Amino acid sequence: MQPHRGRSIARVVGSVAKQILILLLAILMLYPILWMIASSLRPQSEIFTNMGLLVTKPVWENYVAGWNALSYPFGRYILNSLIIVVFAIIGNILTCSMAAYAFARLNFRFRGMLFGFMLLMLMIPIHVIVIPQYIMWNSLHLINTFVPLIVPKFLAMDGFFTFLFYQFLRGLPHDLDEAAKIDGAGHIRIFFQILLPLMKPAIGTCAVFTFIWTWNDFFSQLLYLTKPDMYTVPIALRTFIDSQSQSSYGPMFAMSVVSLIPLFLVFTFGQKYLVQGIATTGGK
Repeated sequence: MQPHRGRSIARVVGSVAKQILILLLAILMLYPILWMIASSLRPQSEIFTNMGLLVTKPVWENYVAGWNALSYPFGRYILNSLIIVVFAIIGNILTCSMAAYAFARLNFRFRGMLFGFMLLMLMIPIHVIVIPQYIMWNSLHLINTFVPLIVPKFLAMDGFFTFLFYQFLRGLPHDLDEAAKIDGAGHIRIFFQILLPLMKPAIGTCAVFTFIWTWNDFFSQLLYLTKPDMYTVPIALRTFIDSQSQSSYGPMFAMSVVSLIPLFLVFTFGQKYLVQGIATTGGK
């Protein structure tokens, strides 16, 4: 009995030590975010002289100053980002799932070659195509509009999501399609009424990733949006550094915290679909 009791105590101690180690690693990883939140409540003179997380006298004026520091209220930039994000999510879900349906369920000439070309597009760096794309949109006089950031999402240009939907559809039984065809359903009805409702995990994954990537996209938005009234959240945050010929770190950190709230909410409510979409193959 004594050796058995000793092994039980050793397992408990090992489990507690493991949990403590995980907690310390979590705190270490979250420290930059926690420090940014704390710094958003400190005066400018204390931001880089105090590396702690305790705030004794919060300076809430940083949030008011940050909201009104730029040419327009910060809500304008949040609205601009939301417009781009919403249309990007709709475009990716609609067109990438339809393209995946074509690859997974339809037989047509050059299907394998086109599928390989789609996968090849995943390996091409964005810097290779950014200049031709900019020249094209500039020739169409669409710079300083949301069109260059939205229209490509409705052309199934994100091959990652097409492949994600394709893998999910491969796990759904073909009997569903055959039964619908016997009832006289065409491809449009099969896709929208039968298969698309079963793709909720993949749709949730696509929506969460699209939101995060589009909300945090700085390069593309900086390239196409140069007017202050068209700025999005990433560009507006960068503007804080030289908006008044000085570094306004307190208000900038305050608005950075505000910009993290939508990301936190989306990830919190979409985490279930995110895990299911990555882990499952679509089989029930």
